[in-house]
Amino acid sequence: MGKRISAFTNDALGTMDAVAVAEAIANKKISVEEATEAAIARAEKVNGELNAIVIKTYDDARNYKALVKGGVLYGVPSFIKDNDNVRGYPTQLGTGAFSAKKAKSNSRYVNQFLSTGVSYLGKSTLPEFGLICSTENEKWGITRNPWNTDYTTGGSSSGSAALVASGVVPIATANDGAGSIRIPAACCGLVGLKPSRGRLVPMDGARLMPIQIVYQGVLTRSVRDTAAFYAAAEKFFKNRRLPAIGHIQQAGKQRLRIAFMENNAVGKLGRQDAETYRTQLETAQLLESLGHTVEQVPVPIDIDAMSEHYLNYYGMMSYLLSNLGPVIMNAKVDHGQLEPFTLGLNRQFRTNAMQTPRSIRLLRQTGRTAEKLFEKFDVIMTPVVSHKTPKIGHFSTDLSYEDISRRAIEYASYAGLQNITGAPAISLPLGTCDNDMPLGVHFSAPLGLDKRLLELAYELEEAKPWKIVYGD
Repeated sequence: MGKRISAFTNDALGTMDAVAVAEAIANKKISVEEATEAAIARAEKVNGELNAIVIKTYDDARNYKALVKGGVLYGVPSFIKDNDNVRGYPTQLGTGAFSAKKAKSNSRYVNQFLSTGVSYLGKSTLPEFGLICSTENEKWGITRNPWNTDYTTGGSSSGSAALVASGVVPIATANDGAGSIRIPAACCGLVGLKPSRGRLVPMDGARLMPIQIVYQGVLTRSVRDTAAFYAAAEKFFKNRRLPAIGHIQQAGKQRLRIAFMENNAVGKLGRQDAETYRTQLETAQLLESLGHTVEQVPVPIDIDAMSEHYLNYYGMMSYLLSNLGPVIMNAKVDHGQLEPFTLGLNRQFRTNAMQTPRSIRLLRQTGRTAEKLFEKFDVIMTPVVSHKTPKIGHFSTDLSYEDISRRAIEYASYAGLQNITGAPAISLPLGTCDNDMPLGVHFSAPLGLDKRLLELAYELEEAKPWKIVYGD
């Protein structure tokens, strides 16, 4: 029987979000030292049951002189997902198939993240190469959901989601290749924005891919924390080809034209389960009560076909990671230690390698078809995932490649579209299931209009505040 895991307690951090912690430090109500030690104590209290930390860097966190002063989030404790390089530590990428060497320098994104003034307490868990929807790893163990430890945190930003949702830290890094920011946000009751392509500095090497589908970002418990991070990150790097976000601090005044998807049938069953679809309907009613115009529309693309082509593309990425280890990771990959899903993706790529250009072409075509909705609508609303959070074991690494890929397509086929198009998309915890687990709703906007999503998120957060984990 699972249980709820909460790190919240009456210490220097209390129930504060990142902005509140930074303000308390700036106003000398608490010190950086107090915030750091409180977060370390919280991590030690709950990580034994959550298993969300790969590497602890507490000594680095206590080196307060290394923090970037003047940052909007100065002194706020955080974690960094273990597929980004942090100088002096290995980057294991969630796999036991090689032994990583210590990184000689930070990734560019880690430098951007640290430029906001945050500290880091360690590196967080992910599934092997970040390729699956849950961290249930033979080498590193199972990362569990703080709302109920019987359930997955989603993936691939599993550890970051568990640490933020449980209250260890208010913000942590995440990245998203097919929903890996938004899916854990939905599973764990968090805010997860996948930004526009080019908004943040990309993951190292991402620009070499035919379609840049991997995006950096963060997970937080409040909209204002996400907004504050993007405002601060823009000071480190501002893409002149995109409209600036600035520091969004309140809801927008514009009333929006919003489309949401019908429960597209698959055989005799709806793609969305009853609670997911109910949450969409309730959110549509809420949006209308706020003065927005909402219209239900058919799903404009063949989701199953898109998912199959996405798997082909993922197969190419998996094959490159598995076979170019000495170049990409400065380490030789032991194929005998790779998980069945990774090996299955590799086989799929070898079998369908000649079809990869066609898959890339059709993915781009699918993206253009979906984007035509923005000719009529300002925002598109969909589920983040098609059914409520599954239990641990649903994506077990003991399952065959065929079983896992089928379950992934059934569960997580909505979020990948914006990875193809580059458009921004956000998950907000606007629903609750009958088992008291959170359920996310997904909003996307045209490329560059991240600001629109943050303004809408502020409005929805105020109209329907979401819960955080306080324990049993």
